[in-house]
Amino acid sequence: MPLEIVKLKVNYKTLEEFKKFKEYGIQELSMSEDLEANIIENDSESPFYGIYFGDKLVARMSMYQVNAKYNRYFEPPLDYIEIWKLEVLTEYQGKGYGTALVEYAKGFNMPIKTNPRVKSREFWGKMGFQSVNYEMERDLGENPLVWFPDGVKEAHS
Repeated sequence: MPLEIVKLKVNYKTLEEFKKFKEYGIQELSMSEDLEANIIENDSESPFYGIYFGDKLVARMSMYQVNAKYNRYFEPPLDYIEIWKLEVLTEYQGKGYGTALVEYAKGFNMPIKTNPRVKSREFWGKMGFQSVNYEMERDLGENPLVWFPDGVKEAHS
């Protein structure tokens, strides 16, 4: 049975679940501040997607579309998807959750860019991502990896 990917709601329960992930940072804290400022439940647009095992969030990623006019990675400029904060809880790693999230993103049939976490390059390589080798990555302090759907020109010379 395929894993079910859900768009995570912006609410206190989601933020509590995020505290279990190693990469709990500015993005979640700003969501938390938004919630506390507005005391809203379930109606903010969230960039987060996740997979539950029972009622426990075990894998998540932040995914959003970037307009070609903000493109810094693809030549010619393209609309693309950016993935951040892909993470699977330690005890659930190696069970296909991370792969399922990336395959979900690939399903939009757009180029994808990510900045891999330390020690995750092998995973991204297996998923068909490749390094972007050019001057800018050093300037931006990034080490981006990109993936192209079939038929989309592989970019950046």
